[in-house]
Amino acid sequence: MADLHGMRISTMAHAVRRTLGLGMVGLMGLAGQQALAQEAPGTPVTAAEADTAVVKPVPRVEITGSAIRRIESETALPVQVISRADIEKVGVTTASEILARLSSNVGGLTDGASINVGGDQRGFNSANLRGIGTSSTLVLLNGRRMANFASPGDDTGVDLNNIPASAIQRVEVLLDGASALYGTDAIGGVINFITRKDFKGIELSTYGNKTQEGGAGKRTATITAGFGDLDKNGFNIFTVADIQATSALSTSQRKFIGDLRVPERLPHLLSGFTSPANIRLTGAQRDYLNEQGFTINGKPITKTTINPSVPNCSPPANLYLPNGTGGSEACTYDYMGDTELFPKSNKLNSLTRGVFQITPSTQLYAEVALSRSRTSYVGSSARVRAYVDYSVIPALAGYNMLSPEASADDDVPGEVELRVRLNEAGRRTSELTSESQRYVVGLTGSANGWDYDVGLNHSVNTIKDRDTHGYVLYNEVRQGIIDGLINPFGPSSAAGVALLNSIQVNDEVRRAKGTMDSIDFKVSHSVGTLAGGDAGLAIGGEWRRERNTFTPSELLMSDNINDDFAPEGGGATANSRKVKAIFGELLLPFSKQWEAQVSARYDHYQVVGGAASPKVGLTYTPTKTMLFRASAGRGFRAPSMNELYRPTVYSATATLPDPVYCATVNNDYAECAFNWDTRRYSNANLKPEKSKQASIGMVIQPSRNASMTLDYWRIKRTDLISEIGDDIILNNPAKYGNLVIRDEDNEIDYIELRKENRGAQIASGLDLVLDYSGVKTFAGRFGGRLSGTYVLDSKIQNAKGDPYVSNLGRFVTDGVVQRWRHTISVDWDNGPLSATLSNTFSSGYHDQNSAINTDDGSVVAPNKVTSYSLWDLTSAWQINKNFKLRAGIQNMFDRSPPFSNQAYYFLSGYDPTYTDPRGRRFFASANYAFK
Repeated sequence: MADLHGMRISTMAHAVRRTLGLGMVGLMGLAGQQALAQEAPGTPVTAAEADTAVVKPVPRVEITGSAIRRIESETALPVQVISRADIEKVGVTTASEILARLSSNVGGLTDGASINVGGDQRGFNSANLRGIGTSSTLVLLNGRRMANFASPGDDTGVDLNNIPASAIQRVEVLLDGASALYGTDAIGGVINFITRKDFKGIELSTYGNKTQEGGAGKRTATITAGFGDLDKNGFNIFTVADIQATSALSTSQRKFIGDLRVPERLPHLLSGFTSPANIRLTGAQRDYLNEQGFTINGKPITKTTINPSVPNCSPPANLYLPNGTGGSEACTYDYMGDTELFPKSNKLNSLTRGVFQITPSTQLYAEVALSRSRTSYVGSSARVRAYVDYSVIPALAGYNMLSPEASADDDVPGEVELRVRLNEAGRRTSELTSESQRYVVGLTGSANGWDYDVGLNHSVNTIKDRDTHGYVLYNEVRQGIIDGLINPFGPSSAAGVALLNSIQVNDEVRRAKGTMDSIDFKVSHSVGTLAGGDAGLAIGGEWRRERNTFTPSELLMSDNINDDFAPEGGGATANSRKVKAIFGELLLPFSKQWEAQVSARYDHYQVVGGAASPKVGLTYTPTKTMLFRASAGRGFRAPSMNELYRPTVYSATATLPDPVYCATVNNDYAECAFNWDTRRYSNANLKPEKSKQASIGMVIQPSRNASMTLDYWRIKRTDLISEIGDDIILNNPAKYGNLVIRDEDNEIDYIELRKENRGAQIASGLDLVLDYSGVKTFAGRFGGRLSGTYVLDSKIQNAKGDPYVSNLGRFVTDGVVQRWRHTISVDWDNGPLSATLSNTFSSGYHDQNSAINTDDGSVVAPNKVTSYSLWDLTSAWQINKNFKLRAGIQNMFDRSPPFSNQAYYFLSGYDPTYTDPRGRRFFASANYAFK
């Protein structure tokens, strides 16, 4: 068996080029590190050569998960590394796309999942390690925090659009709770994006991506420039600027949308707002019309929703679907034929970094990171709920709807409700702009045996949400219908079209700003020598101030924008708090085989209070080719300011039954199921969540070419900050009936979704990384690796004493955690040519299976979502030392998203959180370096 310590040299020399998980492969402990030689990158050495090599200084680095600088090595905490070469090989260009290939990242927000007209966090791209929540995953840039996405909502975290992906040198993913070092947000793990730091020369890159069926094409251009040599000139300054443009993708551009057969399979998830408009009657009005011989499609009416155009309904958008939302006597609108799957976006990112050698042991550094992401969201045309006198409706004008029989149940005699699809106003379009600024200045170095780093950090995120088209003034459009200018049943007059154009909204309806100012420091020093080497101590602290503002426009607060409602309680909000923290870490190499890492942190949040977070890790190296490791710790997550102070948000449930009402109508879902109104509340009295984490694993490297890591992890959160799912509330009226607000007729008025410290959450699983690399054959060098996560448990307890509800392999409320996810890649290179075949895979699961057809009371047919597997093939040609070409096929088998009956997301027929609607696409890139 090979000498693992000797193999560390080649392993670390290749670290920048390794794929997911290779940061976990290689060297074990600190034993013998000072005696290792440092070879040139890419130069393999044998164990025997390592023992006799000339000793050279080995630089010490700081690894995510530890504050003590050391020679890069395996630690007690599992860290996976994604290198720049890995990113380039698969042809991805954004931080969100990078993390989509990480098997431990489950259910993060993406552009596709956030297409939701009226959604409060559109444009937010986030990470979600272990599937326990975006708010529990800490994202860092060069080891320091960034301001969170400012728009108030249920999720709190860094917008990945603000990460300058073109500047990334590598990504370190700490797959273990790290509250003891990084504080709140780090329960699920830490993702540290590390940028280039000493680039010299000029590098030009261009990239193009085209989909086979059209739409969602991408173009990027990047320039990187740097000058100065720290050793020779005493400074280095470099800058990178990146521009990306992605075109929109409409449902009409993808044949798989038709293959999903949404109108046939899920008609009840479509819309009852149609053109020509559906008419909503009272029961008395319906009975009166029947008495007068009124018919729909030649038959007496039996429903309270009718449409005189039945069965024509003006296809293809407006369909006659007897089982649809409109019912058997009205029309149903298929919005899946008229919306976007992927938004148009433009992203600008730049990063400038300067390092100045003040003294031989002291460096001054500064970073400026600027970004702007502008995303256009286009939904279907506006929905208008207009209450008008029956006499303006041609089909009803000949009847006396003012008779006592027809209007007995009406608040306004003769008034009926119209549900109008306002096509002449155009599709609802909004523009979301996320802007980020981050300025860091710091001093790092060593003095008298102490390593130190101190920095100032000013980070800002600004969100501007603008309604640009398709949103109209509600009072004016309703009056236009009453006056006969706007025709809800066909083309309007020229005057009606002119009116619609004049009342179009183009207004920045929401602006949010989040600011974080901080100062942090850390120092480390050797504190003695143990049998295994030098013991290390690190001490650090942080002070920061967080500020959030939210400003709705006057027009939004007037509540006169159709389809864009004013937040309850209204008005601008501004909140701030101060956070103080101190931490310490000890590295204790007890022997050549045993090493301990002990750390603790205390955080204090203004108003919320403080908590301590201890952690201990242990490594055991019985042989030079094997390492065992374990860790255990506690953490906490302070409630975000959104969770504490966010304005109340109006929303609605999926179609769900009301068990109280159902009991009075023999459980006829046609009568007692509906899209119930909800109100989502923040809570200024929330307490921090608490967590316990543990992991145990092993690393085996039996030969130079082969390695394996296997880690078991378990996380338990208590005092969970959450809302009880609306489906769970209605399924448990005895326990949660107080959250269902009813009117005088005992029918649901709205459901309260309140942030509370409730219950607990448990997640556990196994992370596996297999690596086989550097195998030489007559046809070139081959390598392969697998990085996978097998989840053993994922469940939530909604309140103390309640049974746990599992979302493992089962869609519950808002999502699912798949049992198995992996990324596999096979690499080949031969001289200037190279190629990579890669696969990402997610296992199948039981669908939501809860959607209800309110027309006939039927429940959607049970479905099991099939597994989802994507294959990519890329190749590269290094023409000379300066010029490199790369091309590839992504999703080369054109795998479409599998059918899902989920009713949570705006898009129906599939789950947009982990699937990709773009289909097969081709990319090419060119890179030229002047050095």
